[in-house]
Amino acid sequence: MNDILLVARNHLLMALRERITLFWFMIFPVFLLVILAVIFGHIGQEGEISFGISLLNLDRGSSNAFSTIVEETFAELAQPQEQGKEPLFALMSSGGGEDPDAYIEAETLAVKRGRRTAFIIIPEGFTRQVMEQIATGGAQETATSGGASALQILYSEGNTSSAMAVSIIEQVLAGIDQEILARSGRFDAARSIPLMTTWVGSDAAEGSYVDFLLPGIVLMGFFMNGLFGIPGSILFSRDQGVLRRYWVTPHTVPRFFAGLTLGHLALCVVQFAILYSVGRFALGASVSFATAPAILFMLLAIVTFMAVGFLISSLSKTANAGMAVANILNMPMMFLSGLFFPIAGLPGFLRAIVYINPLSYLADGLRANIGVESAQFSPLLTVLIPIAWIAVATVIASWRLKWDVST
Repeated sequence: MNDILLVARNHLLMALRERITLFWFMIFPVFLLVILAVIFGHIGQEGEISFGISLLNLDRGSSNAFSTIVEETFAELAQPQEQGKEPLFALMSSGGGEDPDAYIEAETLAVKRGRRTAFIIIPEGFTRQVMEQIATGGAQETATSGGASALQILYSEGNTSSAMAVSIIEQVLAGIDQEILARSGRFDAARSIPLMTTWVGSDAAEGSYVDFLLPGIVLMGFFMNGLFGIPGSILFSRDQGVLRRYWVTPHTVPRFFAGLTLGHLALCVVQFAILYSVGRFALGASVSFATAPAILFMLLAIVTFMAVGFLISSLSKTANAGMAVANILNMPMMFLSGLFFPIAGLPGFLRAIVYINPLSYLADGLRANIGVESAQFSPLLTVLIPIAWIAVATVIASWRLKWDVST
């Protein structure tokens, strides 16, 4: 038993003593947690989201222009409702002196390149169409929702912020429809469905981006520890002849494996303690990992990434080759897993990586079990996919892994 504890101790001390491993296993996860929390920590809080939109009114010359209602509504929403809060929209409106075609071309390009989230065009004849629909009894469909002179909203389909802005704009236009109908005498407020809108975001930490991010960073630490720590310990020790010295003693491979596993687990515990302390006490995270399912998911993650580390060790002839393989796998697996941001809306070819990535299921299962967000995958898959990775990696590693450079 003493020899197992000595191997565990050596593995832990080596990781904490080496500056490179200390940076990547300890300092970098903390640094990334703090940076992302500071930059994106206010997501979901009232007054912290502002959408940049532009508006062009080509119907200004009409008398009693209903287009003015639309323009004034968005101008009002571009004003801060409270001191210190961002307005809902940052509005870029045409002053009327520009060439309309050139303005449309420039703002359309701005939407395509992400400088604007949406571009609203009020076409010429907008007021006339509204009045015609009112006169013919089309009280439930104004020009904001259909017709030859309908409002146009240009947005970028692949941009999440753009899609969110359009959704909000559509709700604003629904309210403008009611205002137009009310001014024309066609809207009966007494018969309408009563509505009350309430902001459900909170300045409190509950449900914040920090709560979403912390489990992802914890898993990222475990992942990098397994991906780089295990191959580094085995391959460098093998290349330098350290492992051969173990085998000339009564120490066996299973006992070395047990010591390495124990040391790896201790390093993960240290990682978790540091990250949780920073997230909870410095960044205000409110999530709790002190539940049996959460602890089991973290243990499953540690074992999964250890298995991946052993798989890399078995496929690499030298330590440098092992680090190269780990670096190739690191970025796509880490960033296409939802550790830092939600993965909804990714293109189809990237979703294929998400669906075979064990990190995706572990992150989803851990967050669901600590109450951060609803599960995207079935609870069974969040367990079975990592176990399948463990099984496949173990079979290949037991078959190919060489513990001595001379064998």
